[in-house]
Amino acid sequence: MQRFLVIVGLLLVIVGVAWPWLSKFPLGHLPGDIHIVRAGFSFHFPIVTCIAISLLLSLLLWIFRR
Repeated sequence: MQRFLVIVGLLLVIVGVAWPWLSKFPLGHLPGDIHIVRAGFSFHFPIVTCIAISLLLSLLLWIFRR
């Protein structure tokens, strides 16, 4: 458990440092993400982005567990 927490902490630090470059990727604005704008109301649900991140994390975890 300690090893897992250290790895998660390091990943968060790396993502925080790399955020200026990571924010240029179109995550959250992929085709298929739901965005509804009406008078006085805005709703954004990044369904395709969530699926893409889930697939990427599943692949990475599968690779590291081998």
